[in-house]
Amino acid sequence: MMSRTTIAVAGSAGACALAPTAPAATAAPEQAQDTGLVSVFHGIPGTTVDVFANGDEPLGDFQPGTVTEGGNTTVAAHLSADGKPRLTTFTDDVSKTDAGRSRLTVRHVAAAPAVDVRAGGHPLFTGLANPDEDTALVEAGIVNADVVLAGTETVVVGPAGLDLKEGTTNVVYAWGSAEDQTLALPGQAFGGMDSTPLAVHPGAGGTAATPNASDRWRARAATPARSR
Repeated sequence: MMSRTTIAVAGSAGACALAPTAPAATAAPEQAQDTGLVSVFHGIPGTTVDVFANGDEPLGDFQPGTVTEGGNTTVAAHLSADGKPRLTTFTDDVSKTDAGRSRLTVRHVAAAPAVDVRAGGHPLFTGLANPDEDTALVEAGIVNADVVLAGTETVVVGPAGLDLKEGTTNVVYAWGSAEDQTLALPGQAFGGMDSTPLAVHPGAGGTAATPNASDRWRARAATPARSR
């Protein structure tokens, strides 16, 4: 059953804070910039939210697994490792990359234990725990990625083909709940100061989201909701 809550966004020069009307949220830390764009990632399963910014409602009926277009900073409303709602602020690195390269960032915002992220079957990030992130510069192109429990070969999300364009910053969120079998991988691609959904291409199993044989956890692309 889908429930609804309200997230209030308070913005001022050099600071940004979010506070859901529901309990168990933490304030976002101050940002260094005087101005900038803010993306919001909604990663709390089973909850539709309305997002208010300084009393206005730029985002209504915000569905789980959705990331807005924006830049500079992303505020994620998600579950902690033990399943409690929380807010985490991330800085989006949109600096230039070398020719032929792309930046890939993975953020663990799921109610799940630590994981390893693999590209082409090889570990790219290891021991990634909620609410941490890790970043690497990789060759541009389609990368076949999956997520496994840390130190194991147990796949919990994927595989999914990530289309990493040259010169872009690509952010993938491991979100959802392991207990409820709702883990997924929405993504966001930044080029300059703009962002778009990160394209997910068919993986090894021939579909964009190949289910795990035992748990049927899926990876899927995000639907964008624009907020400026």
